Amino acid sequence: MPDIKHFDPDATLETVVRLFWRQGVASTGIQDVVTATGLNRSSLYATFGGKQELYLAALRRYLELRSQPMFRRLAEDERGLPAVAEFFDGLIEARCSGEYARWGCMVSNAYAGAENSDPDVRAVLDQHHRELRDAMYAALVIAERRGQLAAGAAPDASADLLALLAYGVNLRSRAGADAATLRKTVAAALESIGVRAAA
Repeated sequence: MPDIKHFDPDATLETVVRLFWRQGVASTGIQDVVTATGLNRSSLYATFGGKQELYLAALRRYLELRSQPMFRRLAEDERGLPAVAEFFDGLIEARCSGEYARWGCMVSNAYAGAENSDPDVRAVLDQHHRELRDAMYAALVIAERRGQLAAGAAPDASADLLALLAYGVNLRSRAGADAATLRKTVAAALESIGVRAAA
């Protein structure tokens, strides 16, 4: 007889995303997953594999449903620098208030944890960085075309700077930095590449 699942794997994975995102993979045991999902270990293992496979599936889901839509909006926005400023405003708002305040970014959290030594995890981190940086670059190319960049602020190098700044916002917010401090730091970085039009 075929194996009939009596639970929604998609909803279960979303619960697991939130668990790993909030607590981190090192602090989350399989019993925590069992408790949070209400499923037994055999159901979890049969559907997702062990803890590492489950974490990897959760990390990929986070990238697909949370990170990539933000990157697409930024890359497709035709305003240039105001789009970059809006991206950071939204990032700081999400990291410092609401349901996910002080959780940081699940991907940035993985950079800071021992899990980044796993090649499959590293591949997701590399994909995230590439897509974040490419979205920044796309917005900055438009900014350059619109005359919004300061002299000498090349889109390529500035995209690297802003991608690293996004990671910094994620990690500092998790450590308790307040929104006003983060906004001040972002404003200084944007001014350094000529983002006056986005103010």
